[in-house]
Amino acid sequence: MSIERMGSESEVRKSLFALGIELDGEGYHPGAWRRADHEPERLLGPQVLRARVAAAENAGFTFASFDDSITPPAIGGRIDAVTRAGFVAAVTSTLGLVPVVAATYAEPFHISSQLASLDYASRGRAGWLAADDPGSARTWGATPRVGDADIRRERVDSIEVARRLWDSWEDDAVVRDYAAGKFLNRDRLHHIDFIGETFSVKGPAIVPRPPQGQVVVFGYDTAGSGIDVALVSGATVAETLAAVRHAREAGVPRVLVDLAVALDIPGASASERLAELDDNTVADHAARLHFSGGTADLIALLTELSAHTDGVRLHLAVIDEDLPVLAHYVLPALLRAGIAHRPVPGSTLRANLRLPRPANRYAKELTR
Repeated sequence: MSIERMGSESEVRKSLFALGIELDGEGYHPGAWRRADHEPERLLGPQVLRARVAAAENAGFTFASFDDSITPPAIGGRIDAVTRAGFVAAVTSTLGLVPVVAATYAEPFHISSQLASLDYASRGRAGWLAADDPGSARTWGATPRVGDADIRRERVDSIEVARRLWDSWEDDAVVRDYAAGKFLNRDRLHHIDFIGETFSVKGPAIVPRPPQGQVVVFGYDTAGSGIDVALVSGATVAETLAAVRHAREAGVPRVLVDLAVALDIPGASASERLAELDDNTVADHAARLHFSGGTADLIALLTELSAHTDGVRLHLAVIDEDLPVLAHYVLPALLRAGIAHRPVPGSTLRANLRLPRPANRYAKELTR
């Protein structure tokens, strides 16, 4: 649908305004575990993850992301992000599931297979936040990548390989003709023949093409990075909007703002909560736009951002305290105002982000 038919650019962006939430750990503040409503050891159990994902989906969030690294976090531990996303895929019906998977040193063939499998498990709701993890070379037993250019090249190459592998099966490659005993059309499978500076991949994939055609790729890099959705931020609203404009100029299809949030809750203001947490460990807000205060002011900020960007991803100071307030007061107001829209069962993450299902790059090579 063209912009001319839908109206002004701000109206188009408002109709696309997606709401994401980061659900790793206890919250963005390193001391969040002190205010969690469960014992620390339960964080790795299934009940906490299931309850939080259910709360996010019921509130109307478009997607949830799950941070990750092959090296353990500073506090506690974590189960890998793809496993967590796969676990909740069966108990969700509308929420997009976006695990962080670092491309540095990892085998892109394995990454693409994991994410394609997640797309099947979630019935088309998988995303991939493609990140860098240059400090994990020793864990992988790999030669360290030195310099930003080498690290970026490996991530960009991994995204390209994953996209080619997802296309290496055409949509009709699986036949399932039981009477004829034919289950696969080999002419619909393709070698990708990728040769890069640090790895090469022949293909084809071992998993059929994902339900979305290609999993939605999120990232922080912009120009020439091969992503579908850019996550940007800045220390101020002005810096953040400048980052949004830069990503749009780079041609990224969708641009979302990363926003750290601490809310007033019954019995404690946001400033009181943060001061108590900072008494033990101070959080670093330098790289991300930060909001603290009441729900009315947050609604006003999100309404302002909706005129300039395609959505937000919220990082909560303490998930157990801030998520209920968002679910009860903030998201209902955004939904009532038509700023955001609740995903419907059966919709894919691509559809909820208004991203088209990509054509298969190899299908045109075959004479029909």
